[in-house]
Amino acid sequence: MLTLLTLCVGLGGAGIGWFMSMPAAFLIGPALAVSLAGLAGLSMGITGGLRNLVMVALGLGIGAGFDASASAAILRWPLAFVVQGLTLVLALYLGRWMLNRWFGFDRKSAVLAVVPGHLSLVIAMASEAGMDTQRVILVQSLRLLSLIVLVPFAALMLGYEMQAGVLPGGVPMLWGHLAGLALVGVGAAWGFARAGIPAPLLLGPMVVSAVGHISGLTPGTVPDWIMSLAFVGMGAMLGTRFSGLSVATLRSGLLAGLASAGLAVILTVLSALPVAMMLNMPAAHVLAAFSPGGLETMIALGVAMGASPGFVAACHIMRLLVLGALLPLFLRSASGKTRSSSP
Repeated sequence: MLTLLTLCVGLGGAGIGWFMSMPAAFLIGPALAVSLAGLAGLSMGITGGLRNLVMVALGLGIGAGFDASASAAILRWPLAFVVQGLTLVLALYLGRWMLNRWFGFDRKSAVLAVVPGHLSLVIAMASEAGMDTQRVILVQSLRLLSLIVLVPFAALMLGYEMQAGVLPGGVPMLWGHLAGLALVGVGAAWGFARAGIPAPLLLGPMVVSAVGHISGLTPGTVPDWIMSLAFVGMGAMLGTRFSGLSVATLRSGLLAGLASAGLAVILTVLSALPVAMMLNMPAAHVLAAFSPGGLETMIALGVAMGASPGFVAACHIMRLLVLGALLPLFLRSASGKTRSSSP
């Protein structure tokens, strides 16, 4: 019943967003509606089984956007990875300084609050260190929700016309092909999970679907109604992060979360524009690929904006790999500062 209520709220938000011609309405509308419902005191939640179905459907749909010509662009991507890595260092440094200086976070909590992604690792590390975990999660969630809303509108300001729907339509693939891709994709997800690859239920089906479409074995797209429901589910899942938050907790992290989101958008735009010019790619596509949010959500948003699935996925996976190396260094630096400044 909780899941059904959450989906109904999400569908209502998608309908309102569609009526208002909101960009990516089936993602942004449910995210905002479920977030507001949770903040209003309603319990919002999605079962693990439905979450898994949503991830598999999104992976299959995103992978269907690959074609043989997409592989030719891979040689141009390393430049984007270098700029993205440098921007990530700057974002961690400035974000830590801002939360520590202006919002009363200690240096280690500030680092974890501005880490773009790796939420499960952030929660574990904050809990183990005895930090205010809820405040860290709130800043993370507010930044991600803000990015989901701001990035499409930033794309509109850059001249990119984004529709209210989600993925470009096409001829639906045969149901047998779809079932086969789903089955093999789940198997690939299991292997990815065993190898420690993030977001396996999204990336496993995405890779399998991409191979099927590049090879021509499984032509066609995932039916529009499946993808629309999957995006509604994704938006609703994002909104459930705000369920059960008290007004006091929200107030304690609201300005910090919005400031963190503002800093992220500014740095993303400043780094994405020159990369888009050098790679001769639409600025909105690079903007989605560089946006520092959750892996699954930002890949879905990027593809909804018409970006190359491979480019968006590669940039976000690279961001997580760079974070894996940077996070221990920033935490060690924060600990050293704390010790040197103590009596």
